[in-house]
This record gives sequence, C-alpha cells and structure tokens, in this order.
Amino acid sequence: MGRKGKLYTTGDVADLLGVTRQYAYSLTRRKGFPDSYDEWENGITVWRVPDVQAWLRANRPDLNTDET
Repeated sequence: MGRKGKLYTTGDVADLLGVTRQYAYSLTRRKGFPDSYDEWENGITVWRVPDVQAWLRANRPDLNTDET
C-alpha cells in the first residue's frame, strides 16, 4: 500500500531505509519505533505514514522522506 494508502508495510520501511526486510522487521520490533497501526488477516503489519516519518526525522535525519 505504501505512500498512496497512508500506511507503510515492513517492506516499505525497508525500502525507505535501504535495508533488507529482515532488518526492517527487527527494527520495527525495537523500543522507540512507532506502535503498529494494524495487522491484517494475512499477517502483514502496517504503520501510519506520519508516525514512521516522525520516527525517521528523529532517528535518521539524513533521510528526506516527507510526503508532499
């Protein structure tokens, strides 16, 4: 769904950071990462785009990921 749906999946987080999905999965489980918004029936966890972008601004200011 990504940017258009205002939700990020683990794959979207991985793409934003330029890391593997496995590493992104680990990162999203760490203290300080935003709480997930929902988990779909197929097991896909999603986060609200503004929550992830706020986390990125605080933790990875080198990445410019703001939506316009």
